[in-house]
Amino acid sequence: MGHFFRAFVGIVGLAAIFWGAVGAAPAAQAEEGIVEKIQRRYESIQSFQAEFTQELTVAASRESEERRGVLYFRHPGLIRWETVSPEPELLIVGSEVVWNYFEDEEIAYRYAVEDVLGSATVLKILSGQARLDDDFLTEVDLAEDTAATVIRLRPRVPEPSLVEATIRVDPETFLLQQVLAVDFYGNINQVTLHNLRLDPDLEPTLFDFTPPKGVLVR
Repeated sequence: MGHFFRAFVGIVGLAAIFWGAVGAAPAAQAEEGIVEKIQRRYESIQSFQAEFTQELTVAASRESEERRGVLYFRHPGLIRWETVSPEPELLIVGSEVVWNYFEDEEIAYRYAVEDVLGSATVLKILSGQARLDDDFLTEVDLAEDTAATVIRLRPRVPEPSLVEATIRVDPETFLLQQVLAVDFYGNINQVTLHNLRLDPDLEPTLFDFTPPKGVLVR
């Protein structure tokens, strides 16, 4: 399953809520209050790091894979998505360039940032650079649930990589716990965050990448 993640999501499909100005969608006052609180919470954060568990499921075959790693974010838009199992993979979003490096295959892909974060998709959601009101139609599930507040998202501009998503937010801290995204084909990408640390001192060099000698660059 070496190409499972790349074929299912794709680098552009990785790109869209974890940062930036999320706004209130036209809805009931209770829903507006929840979204506004999420917005204020993330506007106050300069950096974060978290462990993640990612479960990818292909609708046609029911084939699934679980991946684990660490996610780092530093304002205003630097991201390091480091998968450690079942095989190493590194995604670096810098100020101008995005690198996707597959160590075992000795290959690295280079992209422009706007090609990756230019649409409302999963990584943009996780890194908080999406606006809930601009990018999505939102629906807050106000059912009694002490574990999480559930918000359903539908992109205002539909695209194959993301047709709908559900996020779970801590009702006390208003921090993201989980994103579940579904693409046009019914494939599911679920990312759950663990051991979240707010405002750690992350060096800018953590978001730099130079392909090792002998690595094929595409």
